[in-house]
Amino acid sequence: MTEYILAIDQGTTSTKALLIDPSLNVVAIRGYELPQIYPRPGWVEHDPNAILKITYDSIKDVIRKANIDPHKIAAIGITNQRETTVLWEKKTGRPVYHAIVWQCKRTTNLVEKLKAQGYEKLFRNSTGLVLDPYFSATKIMWLLNTITGLRSKSQKGEIAFGTVDSWLLWHLTGGVSHATDVSNASRTLLFNIKQLVWDDHLLKVTNIPRYIMPEVKPTSGVFGYTKGLGFLPDNIPITSMVGDQQSALFGQACFEAGTVKATYGTGSFVLFNTSDRLIHSRHGLLTTIAWQIKNKVTYALEGSAMISGAAVQWARDGLGIISRSEDIEALASSVPDSGGVVFVPSLSGLGAPWWEPDAKGIITGITRGTNKAHIARAILEGIALQEYTLLEAMKQDTGQKLSSLKVDGGASKDNLLMQFQADILNIAVIRPKNIETTSLGAAMLAGLSAGIWKDIKELKNVWKEDKTFSPSMPVAQRRGFLTRWEKAIKRALVL
Repeated sequence: MTEYILAIDQGTTSTKALLIDPSLNVVAIRGYELPQIYPRPGWVEHDPNAILKITYDSIKDVIRKANIDPHKIAAIGITNQRETTVLWEKKTGRPVYHAIVWQCKRTTNLVEKLKAQGYEKLFRNSTGLVLDPYFSATKIMWLLNTITGLRSKSQKGEIAFGTVDSWLLWHLTGGVSHATDVSNASRTLLFNIKQLVWDDHLLKVTNIPRYIMPEVKPTSGVFGYTKGLGFLPDNIPITSMVGDQQSALFGQACFEAGTVKATYGTGSFVLFNTSDRLIHSRHGLLTTIAWQIKNKVTYALEGSAMISGAAVQWARDGLGIISRSEDIEALASSVPDSGGVVFVPSLSGLGAPWWEPDAKGIITGITRGTNKAHIARAILEGIALQEYTLLEAMKQDTGQKLSSLKVDGGASKDNLLMQFQADILNIAVIRPKNIETTSLGAAMLAGLSAGIWKDIKELKNVWKEDKTFSPSMPVAQRRGFLTRWEKAIKRALVL
């Protein structure tokens, strides 16, 4: 009897459910967009109940589409947008406020206060992260400081904190399991990534009660069992939970030290596998836990660009130069080059290696001859040029020269973008047969725990490549792009 893995991929802008067979074929996929909430400029929220609803609807629909008996689901894997913060009542399961999304900048003042108090090095040494509104800790602080009575309830053990994986797990298990995995815990700014425990000193500094924190488990293992859902049988094991970018690294079969992937989603994220080496970056990158399988922890260096595919959405919704996101490639291809136009996609601040939350997006090099096609092409080039900066920092931190980059995410379907990425990096860019690698990673980790695959070697044999993009840009042209990019970045940083 064929058994399936149900992968739940809860992202920033949508939720998808996939049924995956032991050959890593996606049998069926269904999903829904997640409404974004912008209460004020720079603030971003999600409705946790909306996340739950579209997750449930996606699961129901994918089972219906595949026309399978849900009893054939051997295991469930969850991958999720990271850092996004939810607090809820343990007794009722109701959220106390909207989820505060990783992109949200409302806690900038709290971050600056912690820096002024001299805590930046303490956080960096323990968590591998920089002090930034991006991460969960100051989001929790804001909620506890803002909502009347919440701190008192938290200190009494009545409130639970979780990133979105924990929120989903709680409800999928009928409120039995309050847990997360090491990859998600490592994104909170509260987890000691060497000792693999919540850091009591950091909890004290941030005045966050230990009682609200979830149990931390290995990435591949049993987190709980389904209970009381109706659309799924009880007792299906949930055998992986993993942050979306770490999941994509695993889904790309980047199992060895020195392998690297880039995901082009709402933001863009580059992860470099450093195996058991915990490398503290000297160039503005993050040190994070990639995954833990049994007792073996794998680390990674990460570079984050806050805006990637979201820049294409902005071209569609803000500028109105395309009607669908997928139309940008044709528009950009209608001109031979960007005509000297450079776009810095810092529409939500700049992430690594600059960490400037207040940086603004800019377009430079506009002339009377500039048209919407030049702008479209510059947007795609700006996405790729961010990756160049991140990978250069990784080479400096690790001392390793890259030979290839594996790519995934929605924008990786854009051949023009991928060819330019290969050209500007001057290395091969490899796209997998299935670009849903975030979902595949969660499924692969779940299947390992459930015994679908016996080990990582077996998984590597079923990973399939779609296309390799080889660099072909002349050296002088490449240097010209990089020179213009560096000048544009300097301007974005002073706006």
